[in-house]
Amino acid sequence: MRALMYDGTTTRLVDAMEVRKPGPREVIVEIVAAGLCHSDLSFMSGLYPVPSPAVCGHEGAGIVAEVGAAVTHVVPGDHVVIATLSACGFCDRCASGKPTACRQTLGNASQPFSLDGDPIWNFAATSAFAERTIVRDVQCVKIAKDVPLTSAALVGCGVVTGMGAVFNRANVERGQTAAVFGVGGVGLNVIQALKVQGASRIIAIDTVPEKEALAKQFGATDFLDGRSEGLVEQIVGMVPFSADALRGPFNAGGVNWSFDCVAHPAVTTNALECLEWEGTVVVIGVSGPGAEFKGLYTRLTQVDRGIIGCRYGTISPHRDIPRIIELYRRGEVLLDELVSATYPIEQWESAVHEMEAGTVARGVLTL
Repeated sequence: MRALMYDGTTTRLVDAMEVRKPGPREVIVEIVAAGLCHSDLSFMSGLYPVPSPAVCGHEGAGIVAEVGAAVTHVVPGDHVVIATLSACGFCDRCASGKPTACRQTLGNASQPFSLDGDPIWNFAATSAFAERTIVRDVQCVKIAKDVPLTSAALVGCGVVTGMGAVFNRANVERGQTAAVFGVGGVGLNVIQALKVQGASRIIAIDTVPEKEALAKQFGATDFLDGRSEGLVEQIVGMVPFSADALRGPFNAGGVNWSFDCVAHPAVTTNALECLEWEGTVVVIGVSGPGAEFKGLYTRLTQVDRGIIGCRYGTISPHRDIPRIIELYRRGEVLLDELVSATYPIEQWESAVHEMEAGTVARGVLTL
């Protein structure tokens, strides 16, 4: 079968990849569509300390082809979204509905593939850039067959990461205000989740001004060019301390929430600087392992501001993915509009180029 493989140096499309038979609690999924995101590019660039050679891709949807003997919740022919979270289902974190904190979801790479007799690793417990992949049963979330799989594929990571950050990690309240740094696939889903939650002002910031129309289509009330001078002052100017003063004591004034979908030191610092008292920065983006940011302690002390991380939207896949699909089917969130372009997997390099150029919201590979 065809698969996109990173060998530790380069990425190439191969056509003789094989996948083993499923174990008792495993599922073979025929991949129909797979989203391409920056995490995939980071893996292909060797940024992550994970084994290779490996089959790439971590955001996919498809049709169940074969199930293990102990699998009961899906059958061949079902349409599924694949969650990258391969949780154990039994630890205290899983039992409390927080599988993103399950220790078994990290460092559990395996070699379910082979090429010319040599074992090949999976990536992010998913490997969606292949005609068929093998995942644990808990990773398969059944969806209705009328949901386009090209749109559903994005729910597996980018959509739940952005929306979950708002619904689960931040718990934004109706009427609150927010700044969203980075209007890519994750940022757009932060924006539309904020709209669902009833945020009164949603300020989108990006260094590509052409993204303004897209940001507003998804629910942003305002858009700022991230390259402009006095960015923090512009944000605070929309929600100032008072009618007479931009800032008050202990830097009062600003938004209740900042969502950093970039994880660049300067962005994180700006996200902190534009917060109101009791405001919180939610860092969603993924940086290099040695990246650092800096800020003033007095921005945090006395006034209960905070900085928190967010892994995979702090989701529970079998709770949150069906909820998002239902919001989509009711017309309350956009999924089809996220897909700027689809590419046959043979054109994966074009998809990478257009993503890096910032000309697409999200590109989807089809198999």
